[in-house]
This record gives sequence, structure tokens and C-alpha cells, in this order.
Amino acid sequence: MSERHVIDPITRIEGHLRVEIEVENGHVKDAWSSGTLWRGFEVFLKGRDPRDAWFITQRVCGVCTEVHALASVKCVEDAIGIKIPDNARLIRNLIHGAQYLHDHIVHFYHLHALDWVDVVSALKADPKKTSELANSVNPNAPKSGPGDFKVTQDKLKKFVNAGQLGPLTNGYWGHPAYKLPPEANLMAVSHYLDALALQSRVARLHAIFGAKNPHIQTYLVGGVTCVNDLNADRIGEFIGILEETKSFVDNVYIPDILAVAPFYLEWAGIGGGLKNYLSYGMFPQKGGEEPGNLWFPRGYIKNRDLTQVYPVDVSKIEEEVTHSWYKYAKDAPLHPSVGETDPWYTGI
Repeated sequence: MSERHVIDPITRIEGHLRVEIEVENGHVKDAWSSGTLWRGFEVFLKGRDPRDAWFITQRVCGVCTEVHALASVKCVEDAIGIKIPDNARLIRNLIHGAQYLHDHIVHFYHLHALDWVDVVSALKADPKKTSELANSVNPNAPKSGPGDFKVTQDKLKKFVNAGQLGPLTNGYWGHPAYKLPPEANLMAVSHYLDALALQSRVARLHAIFGAKNPHIQTYLVGGVTCVNDLNADRIGEFIGILEETKSFVDNVYIPDILAVAPFYLEWAGIGGGLKNYLSYGMFPQKGGEEPGNLWFPRGYIKNRDLTQVYPVDVSKIEEEVTHSWYKYAKDAPLHPSVGETDPWYTGI
């Protein structure tokens, strides 16, 4: 006997998703997914002043905000041939780097971790053994004594007993697909909470030179508006938070990834695994033109062969809408520069 189940929307991703599955004898027999959130920025930007495009487009997302602003403002600058001053380039790199750090921490701990970490299992952990585990995988991490993990466990116990898990609600706690031992779960939950506190500090990195987070205010076509903020106090504050964040990444975040990943190695093979990688590059350096001056280089890798990086030919990029709720006047993929945004919703 088969059953149909619909999960709509799935919200812990950027862009809501509808998933429908057919289950037969306890196994998924078939599945269908549909992206159901259309933002429409390509349409309502038409007719607007291009100098405002960066300010508007970053509203497409409340997590990865600055990247849309940067891409948009650079598009306009490229179109009219503007070269920004070095101070503006440095400030944009600092803000963009802060976004890069913030995004990685938030996505791993607050958007992904609960798929791998059984929160309720942490109640069974021995804080002393958790401390030993933490010191073996995170030897330079702060707050790694038995008492620290006991505090986290007691806090978690209060949540569970009250029936109010807050941001940890609605997990599949106890499901056999969770493979971490209780001590690893307690360590991860503790670091989840540490990351929650840290991410507000990392967000301040955007505000120092970008005025606020999310959605910075200080870009404009031709540069930035915050050059006067390049003073000793502001730079010192930025460096202080940056060092704090770097310490967390080096001593907590990366060791946590290396500790969790061995328990879920089979996931690396789902869908054939990642074989090709494409990067447009980022962080322009002084002198030269893009892409030659990018600190993260531009290029692509084929079939996991790291010995050769191929140049990116943007003329070969095409938009394919066969399985999307759009229609093209011509029944063929188009380059984005001549692409069309014509919504055509035909039903689930």
C-alpha cells in the first residue's frame, strides 16, 4: 500500500520548496520537488534608476544580503566603465569578507546542523566524556570543560521538560538516521549556541562599514559612502571582531565539521557526488583587471581533477526553463544577457 505525503513549504532553505513523496512499505518509491517562491526582481527593476539596483536587489534574501548588492553595483559599474578608488575596493572587500564568514557559520550551525545532530540525545551524554571529546577534536576551543557542557545540558533539559525547544523544535529527535553518539551531540549543541551568540557579533562587522545588517546602506555606483569611517577606532573594532571570528572558525567550526563528517560519509555519494566546481572569483586586489587580480581565482574544475583549472567562458552560460514556471518566446535556452523573465505558472 502506498501513501502520498506533502511537505509544503520547506522553509529552512533560501527559497521555499514543496516536496511530495510516495511511500510504499516504509520506503520512498517516488518523489517530486517544486520551487514555489518567485521573487520577481528581474521584473520590478525594469524602468528604475540603475543606481538604485544594488539597494533593491539585496532584499532578495535576508541571509546572503550583501552579495546581491555587490554583484548588482558591479554590473552597473561594468556597464558604464567605472573604476572605483582603492579605499572603496578595500571597504567592499572587508564587508564582503564579513558576509563570507557570517554565511558559513550560520549555514553550518543554524541551517544545516540539526539534520545531523540529535538535540535530545545530548541529554544522555556524560559531560566529562564530552569534554574529553571536545578537547581531542577542538583542543584550542574556549569553554570546553565538563562544567561548560553540564551548563548546556541543564539548559537543554529545561527546554525539553517545558516542552518548548524554541529554535530546536520539530526535529526528528531519536530517529535512527542520526548517527552521532550522545557526547558528540552535546558538543555540537553547545557550539550551536556559541555560534548563535557569535553570529550577532559577526553581523556587526557589516554594520561598522556598511551601516546595518542585514541589507547594508553604504554602497553606491562608483564606490562607497563610508570612507570617513576609515579611522583608528572603527578599524580597531573591525579587527577585534574579525580575530574573534577567525578563532571560532579555526578552533570550533572547522574541527566540528571534521568530527561530524566521518559519521555520514555515505552522503558524499548521493547523486553521484560533486565532480565539477565553478567559481567566478572574488576579492579584487590592487592593480590589474578582473579576473586576473582576484584573490579567489576564477575558473572551473572537471571530474574532480584538481591538476587543471579551466577558464570560464561566460558566453556559454544559458538559462534553461523547461522545468520552470517561465516561458521563452523562443523554445531554446538563452544567455542571461538576452534572457526573458516571463512567469508562466501552470499549477503544481
